[in-house]
Amino acid sequence: RAARAGGAPPKKLTIKPLRAAPTLPPDFEATTWSKLGAAVAAVHDKQPVGFSLEELYRAVEDLCMHKLAPGTHVRLEQQCAARTAERLGNLAAHASDPPHIFLPLALEAWTDHCNQTLTVRSIFLYLDRTYLLQTPGVKPLWEMGLAHFRHELVRQRELLGRLVNGCLMQIERERGGELIDRGLVQGLTRMLSALGLYEDTFEGPLVERTTAFYATESSRVLSSESAAAYLKFAETRIAEEVARCQACLHSSSRKPLLAAAQGALIAPHVPTLLDKGLVHMVDEARIEDLSRMYALFGHVGAHRQLRDAWSAHIKRVGTDMVLDSEREKTLVEDLLRLKEKCDTLHTQAFDRAEAFGYALREAFEALVNAKQNKPAELIAKFLDQQLRAKAGSESDLEVTLDHAMALFRFINGKDLFEAFFKKDLAKRLLLGKLASVDAEKLLISKLKAECGAGFTNKLEGMFKDVDASHDLMQTFREAQETGRLPRSDIELNVHVLTTGFWPNYPPVEVKLPSHLAKVLEVFGDFYLSKHSGRRVSWAHSLGHCTLKARFPLAPQGVHELQVSLLQALVLLHFNSTDEASLETLAEATGLEDRELRLTLQSLACGKVRVLVKEPKGRDVVDGDRFIYNHDFQHKLHRVKINAIQMKESVEEQEATSEKVFVDRQYQIDAAIVRVMKSRKSLSHTLLLTELFAQLKFPLKPQDLKKRIESLIDREYLERDTKNPQVYRYLA
Repeated sequence: RAARAGGAPPKKLTIKPLRAAPTLPPDFEATTWSKLGAAVAAVHDKQPVGFSLEELYRAVEDLCMHKLAPGTHVRLEQQCAARTAERLGNLAAHASDPPHIFLPLALEAWTDHCNQTLTVRSIFLYLDRTYLLQTPGVKPLWEMGLAHFRHELVRQRELLGRLVNGCLMQIERERGGELIDRGLVQGLTRMLSALGLYEDTFEGPLVERTTAFYATESSRVLSSESAAAYLKFAETRIAEEVARCQACLHSSSRKPLLAAAQGALIAPHVPTLLDKGLVHMVDEARIEDLSRMYALFGHVGAHRQLRDAWSAHIKRVGTDMVLDSEREKTLVEDLLRLKEKCDTLHTQAFDRAEAFGYALREAFEALVNAKQNKPAELIAKFLDQQLRAKAGSESDLEVTLDHAMALFRFINGKDLFEAFFKKDLAKRLLLGKLASVDAEKLLISKLKAECGAGFTNKLEGMFKDVDASHDLMQTFREAQETGRLPRSDIELNVHVLTTGFWPNYPPVEVKLPSHLAKVLEVFGDFYLSKHSGRRVSWAHSLGHCTLKARFPLAPQGVHELQVSLLQALVLLHFNSTDEASLETLAEATGLEDRELRLTLQSLACGKVRVLVKEPKGRDVVDGDRFIYNHDFQHKLHRVKINAIQMKESVEEQEATSEKVFVDRQYQIDAAIVRVMKSRKSLSHTLLLTELFAQLKFPLKPQDLKKRIESLIDREYLERDTKNPQVYRYLA
């Protein structure tokens, strides 16, 4: 109500309903559909639509607003289905055409169908987003179009078969080296994927044909090519399949297709490739080929076969080295080269795979111990050579020690190594043959880290003795200088060795000159005065001296001769005579016959001849006479005369080994008692199993049986009265 001007009362506004409700024209639906149907037909015929898209969209909206959507949907579906059937019927007429004609037509039909379905959907978008979206069991327009195409394609099986076979033929042509239209194949495979037909109708046959193709081709190529060439061929083929998957096929095909290709190219031929190529590749260190083999074998789960074959080859090659007695001189160097090569292959060809590293360690442990005890001795000798003077620079020496330690870790009989190493270390320490004290101590620290403090206790004790001897000699010289001890013109230097740390040196009986014997007696008394309760014995075979010798032709008339103590005893005899017989020298020096002959041979038959032997010859025999060499001359003032070292005989090596075996008996006895004390009662077989697991050096069942019998005799064990194969522990 509104107030009127001048105060008049407001006028009332009343709204009344229409007398009759509005109604649609009787032909509204038919007229509207005729317009829409004509538009759909024009789209399918690729003709211009006679109405604007906005007008058509409004027409669809009017039908839906007046609840005519169901009928509209039915008419649209019928018309689209008929058009799809017509299109595929036209395509079926070309099914007998060659693939290069038929396949582009098929792709064109699919492309047209997709484009036309999208156009129709844009016209009927209101229908699609209201009625079809809200009504269960009714497909949206895009899915309806796919369903029509799929239905017709499946119904016409021959057409579908021609389509699939055509695509497969294109792929096989490309595998044969021909160029194809990858875009064509890609479009058709995407069509099959969109229709849900890809996996059932295309992927299965594709995998089958791939397997058959490569099975035939692989056999043909492998029969004519080397293993390395075949692996390169297989790698190329697999790479081609990867590229083909990316360019032409659905991503779901990558895994089964590659599995089929790898299965046909690699899996059946693994034994042949290993037999045909592995040995050459490993022996020639062909890293690229081995890396390719490792990668390809990994695709088919054949790493284990490769690993076992590689390990077996290493064992075979290494065992032949170890068992070849003619290679003993170079065995350690050969094994180090083999180890270095295998480490390189493991790192660069086999991608540092843990399983391959374990196989490598297992192979070397087997081959190093293929010949019991000998490798332990040879590794100790090798280290002795490296640690002597003139063995290279410090850095090179350290690298060599690290490599040797890598072999040492594989030795089972480390106690035998210790015995030989200790023997050689003693010679280096006492004869001044150390290349580097730091290198020696570094090696001992490595051995300690590897085997524990007990293993290196004696070795460390030897170094302590050398250091203590140095301090002792300083005290001795100070006592001489202060007059507390008598002075001597002989400069004495003594190493005092603790018996338990050092090897046992058999005493050598010699007749020392009185002035030398007096100096040794003074030192002996001096030492005992500081260490009561000890006994001093001299190892004359390890002594060495520097003598001043006069020769008429020497530059200053004098040479300094660096000789062993035994050589010095022989030369000192010629202070009183210019000529002496073998028998005279034997009586004067008191040397054992063999030792005397070797000493004379070094003085009269070697490179530096300060004596002349008559008659001339390389060997010293009974009746030989030795004469002071008046004509001796040398360019150096200080001349070293090397003693002829008695090579370690087989008997001496066996004696060292036997000593180790005796020490092992105590370890075996302790292990038996330890096991039986915890188990109380045990059968013979189980006891041996326990002992083999606990004892880390090579053993034979016969050795263990002897030790068990010994413990029974000493009443540590007894046999069970009912079963002699069972042992009982006696508390």
